[in-house]
Amino acid sequence: MIARHSMSRAPQARIAHDQAHATPRYLTIAWALLLVLGAFFLFAAVSDLAADLRIGLPSDHTPAFARIAGAGWPSATHASPGLTRYITLLEVAYAVHELVFGILFLVIVAIPFRKRMRWAWWACWAVMLANLTYSLTFGHHDPTILARSLISDIGLPLLLLVHVPTFFGRPRASVVQ
Repeated sequence: MIARHSMSRAPQARIAHDQAHATPRYLTIAWALLLVLGAFFLFAAVSDLAADLRIGLPSDHTPAFARIAGAGWPSATHASPGLTRYITLLEVAYAVHELVFGILFLVIVAIPFRKRMRWAWWACWAVMLANLTYSLTFGHHDPTILARSLISDIGLPLLLLVHVPTFFGRPRASVVQ
């Protein structure tokens, strides 16, 4: 009889415990936006790889290439095919690095970040090095790239900073049942 009585209270206690420790809606939204940002990283890398295979250079890099090289990509491929093949090789390697960063970012955000593992919050900042480098190199030569890159340059830190109280705040007191 005692076992039956305590078993009937267990679901009620679990519901009360879950409600006391429920994640605020804004944190769930911020976490989902981090996942969307990670999906954007993957989409950008896959798009770059497709363009590299199709024309040798991502289309969003052609204005920067023209400004730096002093010639458009099509004329450069005719004038110096060996050099442009090398640039394509570098672009493919760069896109694969982006893809790896995107996959790692998504895995970290989806699993350990969601579980509030503090190291995951810190690890998410590593992507900022790649983001800022992209903005300062390609974005420096092309305002369209700069505008697009600012989305992650600004969005990622904001979304991570929203989570500071969750990762570094005082732990909540246990609910007495």
